[in-house]
Amino acid sequence: MTAHVSRLTSHVSRLTSHVSSLSLKSQVSTFNKQPNMEQKIHQGRNIKRFREMLGIKQEALAYELGEEWNQKKISLLEQKEEVDTPLLEQISQVLHIPVEAFKNFDEEQAVNVIANTFTNSENAVGFIITNNNPIDQLMKLHDEKIALYERMLKEKDEMMVRLERLIGGK
Repeated sequence: MTAHVSRLTSHVSRLTSHVSSLSLKSQVSTFNKQPNMEQKIHQGRNIKRFREMLGIKQEALAYELGEEWNQKKISLLEQKEEVDTPLLEQISQVLHIPVEAFKNFDEEQAVNVIANTFTNSENAVGFIITNNNPIDQLMKLHDEKIALYERMLKEKDEMMVRLERLIGGK
């Protein structure tokens, strides 16, 4: 679980750096029908997105934030367009995600970054997906065990032949 969270956190950090490096005004104008109108980032929705990406339930986040928090308060928080900076910092520490991610993450821009990353092979980030089926691994270990037993039996037979020669030679 910890490895999964750290892997997700690194992916989120990488994505956040891409998003924060983009100029909001120039990117937003391509998505909006009204040019030069800055789009508001819904910080509460971003908290929800990152929390869900990390597989953390509202109750767990509430527990980590302290006694005055509960699932309902987290639900209400995730509906707020703007969240106080000290609270964002506290949530940032709990989820291990930079505050800038909550303030700057825009799903449309992220989709644009991802689309450009995977269509342009020069900037593509490679992911290696290995599918280690436990049953296949078990079968492989079983076959290796059988081969080992067969080698041991063969060596035993060879040793018996040598011993019989030594005994028969006397």
